[in-house]
Amino acid sequence: MKKLLSILLAAVLAMSLLVGCSGTDSSTEDTDKAQTTETEETSSSVVDQILADVEAEMDSQLGEVPEKSAGEKVGILISSTSNEFWATMKTRYEEAAADADLDIEVYEASAEDDAEGQLDALNTMVSMDFDVIILSPINGTNLIPGIVAANEKGIKVINLGPGVDEAALEEAGGHLDAKITVNFEDQGKMVAEDIVKRLDGKGQVAILEGMAGAAQSEGRVKGAEDVFAQNDGIEVVASQDCNWDTDTAYEATRDIMTANPDVKAIFACNDNLALAAVQALTELGNSDVLVYGVDYTSDAKAAIEDGTMMGSMTYSSAIYTKAAISMAMNLAQGGSYDKPLYLPLTLVTQDNVADMDGWK
Repeated sequence: MKKLLSILLAAVLAMSLLVGCSGTDSSTEDTDKAQTTETEETSSSVVDQILADVEAEMDSQLGEVPEKSAGEKVGILISSTSNEFWATMKTRYEEAAADADLDIEVYEASAEDDAEGQLDALNTMVSMDFDVIILSPINGTNLIPGIVAANEKGIKVINLGPGVDEAALEEAGGHLDAKITVNFEDQGKMVAEDIVKRLDGKGQVAILEGMAGAAQSEGRVKGAEDVFAQNDGIEVVASQDCNWDTDTAYEATRDIMTANPDVKAIFACNDNLALAAVQALTELGNSDVLVYGVDYTSDAKAAIEDGTMMGSMTYSSAIYTKAAISMAMNLAQGGSYDKPLYLPLTLVTQDNVADMDGWK
């Protein structure tokens, strides 16, 4: 009888411990869920506020514009969807056009360095019945003959992003009807300022340039160099033209680090080049080098989250393309623009990447 009673008591005690443990796990799980929800809500609210501020700024620059199409036909010429940034831009253009009930067609070059192929695409577009063409040239001069031809046909031309060499365009007898872009020098400055701050104003740095003649690359390099030059403790030991090619950026990084093993930071003029630098640095065992890019692609986001990249410059592709679509409808319906529009910039780093979920 005593033995049976002991067994029963042991069973009751085991059950009570099991229930107690179960209750603790449930409580912990609920707490974890609450914390996750709170983090997601905080991230969403941060991104929503940034996007709202950017859109308000663009609306103030745009002024009054049509919300819906009046039957215009708009052609869009981008660089190449071989770069994730331009693939995203293509999608954003299509979304913005759908919201405005606007008919668009998107054209592109075969690669980011296919300047001649991009001009061929523009010439094809000029032969069609577009009211407006929005274009982003591979370099400052490659599209000038096509722009002049568009002007002669009365097609309105908007330059988005990478800039057309307007002095050369004017000399060729052409003009732009509107321009929307970002300040490329400011992109370089913002990255360089972050580098200087994290290095406490001293150390060797390197730059991976995009392509000679490309306004976005040249602007980013100039902006960064201007900041570095203002800090005596910062030494730019290399600035390598990579022609937007990841293999070139990979080899350049290996060469730079071999010749300058004390380099503390690398600024690449887009995320593809930055990720190539990360690959080279990983293989060399240099995980402490701060790597920055531009465009905040999905791969760059993942690299910032896992700590292999420090940061990436970005701007809202959704608001960028929406504004360009609004400008196109406005021009087609008799509106005009007498100065460029500039999209606000955001620097994403390891410090704030957790708050950027939902960025578009």
